Amino acid sequence: MVRLSKWLLKEAGTVVDKTLSDILVCPLSKQALRVCEEPPSLISDSIGVSFPIKDGIPCLVPTDGKILDTDDTMKHDNAADDSANNK
Repeated sequence: MVRLSKWLLKEAGTVVDKTLSDILVCPLSKQALRVCEEPPSLISDSIGVSFPIKDGIPCLVPTDGKILDTDDTMKHDNAADDSANNK
């Protein structure tokens, strides 16, 4: 039982429910958020801000958001392009 609980807590930090991610919007721009798995976060591409996911809970308080460097944004865009091309 303890092992199962530890596993669930570990996995909860990395997974955001698909339905929940479809509903959530950026608290600043009110635009859709993109899920990033490493590090677990929700990204607002419209303003270039990343909001962390802690223990499976998105932290959407504006002060928790981190401004992404243009290099970080380019990496995410390139990764999205690569995954789209592989399908």
